[in-house]
Amino acid sequence: MLGGVALDLLTATLAQRLDIEGILSPETRHTALRARVVDFVDRHLDNAELSPRTVAAAHHISLRSLHRLFEGEATTPAELIRAKRLERCRRDLCNPLYARQPVHLIAARWGFADKAHFSRLFRARYGRSPQAYRAAVAAGE
Repeated sequence: MLGGVALDLLTATLAQRLDIEGILSPETRHTALRARVVDFVDRHLDNAELSPRTVAAAHHISLRSLHRLFEGEATTPAELIRAKRLERCRRDLCNPLYARQPVHLIAARWGFADKAHFSRLFRARYGRSPQAYRAAVAAGE
């Protein structure tokens, strides 16, 4: 499956460079656009303004088209952004280089401005508060 996605992305990139995107199959265009969207999200997670609307605008598609792009997936664009941000926060909480950095600063770095909201999301995703998670990692659990 990964090989197919890579081939679709390569095909779409070459077609775009050669200005012949119109001859690609709809499935190839869909796969390539979705890969570009996910890559864009990964590169802009630290931007607090990142949202499905900004992702759609950056790719010159409507918000509805962006949501259609994710219809067959287990996630929506907003959920994708939130999950990736939470994962970056979890990773930073485990990193000894950030051991002295307050949790709310780590959360803010990845786009979570509200401490309470971040804590609720983190607990729902990982089963404990960010502080408790950090403590458990430090204790070797």
